[in-house]
Amino acid sequence: MERIRVGVVGCGGMARGHASRFSMILDQIEITATCDIVQERAQAVADLLPNQPFVTPDWRELYDHVDAVLLVLPHHLHHQATLDFLSHGKHVLVEKPMANSETECLEMIHCARRYDRVLMVAYCMRFHPLVVRMKEILDSKEYGECFQLSIWTEQLTSYAPDHWASSAKTLGGGQLFSHGCHYIDLMLWMLGKPVRGLHLGTNTGTPWMEREGTSNVTIEFEGGKLGYHMGTWGARGSRLGYSFHAHCTGGMLEAAFGEGKLIIHNQQPVHDPNNPHAVANQQVLLEVKHAKPTEVEMAHFIDCIRTGRKPLTDAVGSLEGLQVIWKLYEAEAQHQMADLSGMGLGSLRL
Repeated sequence: MERIRVGVVGCGGMARGHASRFSMILDQIEITATCDIVQERAQAVADLLPNQPFVTPDWRELYDHVDAVLLVLPHHLHHQATLDFLSHGKHVLVEKPMANSETECLEMIHCARRYDRVLMVAYCMRFHPLVVRMKEILDSKEYGECFQLSIWTEQLTSYAPDHWASSAKTLGGGQLFSHGCHYIDLMLWMLGKPVRGLHLGTNTGTPWMEREGTSNVTIEFEGGKLGYHMGTWGARGSRLGYSFHAHCTGGMLEAAFGEGKLIIHNQQPVHDPNNPHAVANQQVLLEVKHAKPTEVEMAHFIDCIRTGRKPLTDAVGSLEGLQVIWKLYEAEAQHQMADLSGMGLGSLRL
């Protein structure tokens, strides 16, 4: 089987991660090029690889060296880089969020179709084994109907005032758009069609952010299901860290990412203020200490190139999730509830 030549474009602070995400499929691919505007960073990634790839600060010099690329660039560069590689016949796995506007996203989608290339967006959480198993259980209704999915992501992520991620224009928004897009995507994937929603954000506690560094989203879905996401880049300490709670009529599923466990909590006694020590049963359904979702994601991308399969995190679905975020932002600016009816995954007709 001929190996697919892959280039890495954007080699900032994640150099070691870029190199490790290919380990599952080194028999199928060859990393033939690394690129970063700071050539030393591109060389740092190249030095972690078993071969000596082509190194350059200009992505336009990669076209003859690659069949596919992983784009890990500032958000405002996703659009142009993606168009350039697709129009030269290259497959593209672009980091989330896909692009900073609907127009840019649509141009990327149409370009991929015109040149018949795979365009996939790197929503790696869809490939995390705890998330995959939680989705399977919710779909099977093994513990009844899910009526509330809560997602917490608490971390400290700070930037210099002149960094591209501090700017709302180059980031594309705030914490919700840049990182929360993962979890809007997951809520749509797990809960279905949204009806209405509300976003409140603040940069109090994250003064380096022009827009929100802390985000709270509540969405009502068809059937009366609720989704909630709280994400912050200002956590100076955390109890939950990264944690999902799916409340179902037969128990509560907890994905505790810090522990690497998927847990079912059930048979909770009826609340009794005179018995504060009553303990519910809990059982570990899955334990994965060292999950590698980005490696699984990359293997999926390569499989889609070889087979012509539609990516799980395809460009159209990714745009649909961003449309929900833009609608939430718009309603927030008007101090209103967002009407999300008719939106969500499977809603876009091109």
